[in-house]
Amino acid sequence: MSLKRFLNQAVSSWMNEDGPASEIVLSTRIRLARNHNRYAFPTVFTKEEAEQTAQAMRTAVEQAGYPLEELKMQDLQGLEKRVLVEKHLISPNLAEDAGSSSVWLSDQEDISLMVNEEDHLRIQCLFPGLQLKEALRKALEIDDAIEKHFDYAFDENFGYLTTCPTNVGTGLRASVMMHLPGLMMTHQMNRIIPAIGQFGLVARGIYGEGSEALGNIFQISNQTTLGKSEEDITEDLLHVVDQIITQEKAAREALVKSSGIQLEDRVFRSYGTLRYSRVIESKEAAKCLSDVRLGIDLGFIENVSRSILNELMILTQPGFLQQYAGGFLRPVERDIRRASLIRERLEMDVSKDKGGSDL
Repeated sequence: MSLKRFLNQAVSSWMNEDGPASEIVLSTRIRLARNHNRYAFPTVFTKEEAEQTAQAMRTAVEQAGYPLEELKMQDLQGLEKRVLVEKHLISPNLAEDAGSSSVWLSDQEDISLMVNEEDHLRIQCLFPGLQLKEALRKALEIDDAIEKHFDYAFDENFGYLTTCPTNVGTGLRASVMMHLPGLMMTHQMNRIIPAIGQFGLVARGIYGEGSEALGNIFQISNQTTLGKSEEDITEDLLHVVDQIITQEKAAREALVKSSGIQLEDRVFRSYGTLRYSRVIESKEAAKCLSDVRLGIDLGFIENVSRSILNELMILTQPGFLQQYAGGFLRPVERDIRRASLIRERLEMDVSKDKGGSDL
């Protein structure tokens, strides 16, 4: 496998699979924060300690026997790092580092081990749809294998020790990416977001803390890591997510019942915008992609696959657009290229339809 493959393939292999509740839950992520007991934490460690940690991680991965490939941050250009962030393979924090930081990736891109980010090690597992228990099981399996060769910083009273106090304990961040257009259109998210905080959860944008919920996509995750087991944390999250799914389905049904023709009109106007626009900004593209995805889920649109929308969600991000262009693009140039790319991909998808005709 090569760096080019990771950068040029917009959709990770695991994203091509359908998972439980995939019409609402796009993906599940489990992330575990860990540090080596021997070295200072990344916020204060020396360059020598950073290199020693990175080497210790290489030894641990090799001895654990996982077929992963290492990409060193110092070997990547800024645009290449941005693409990896847009694919959720690395964090924005890791992308900013040019020292001894790296990421280990699986062929399917469902496993990502970030080294020398905020912590020495962050284990990330990604699954399609709602698969919290399955993702946790996989992450803990990797965690156990790495721990045999990488001495974790652990306290009997506080659990796993991390750079940020909010991660102390299990070091677990469990999250699901949800498409919630129904709740947004019926103005219920303003009520739901503070309500889930009572369960120790938080709703953020598509790229986590500080990011915007573009395309009606929200990342629901836990905030509490201390005082509960990994299983209890994921069970609490699963319980709340199940309720949100139920409410989203009810909101969609209510919209169809009360204003079905208006909703259908909105969906097809957005589809028309995507099919025929010559210039389109990222926010408008995200909004239209959300509408079309909803139209597919409700049966309004039949000859566009949900998978093509997953691809376009990533392909139309600034990093990918410039990666394909081979260099920096001004905002207006990105908007033109984004519109062209969307038209081409949708036309390819429609041509695969047995009838070969437009809607």
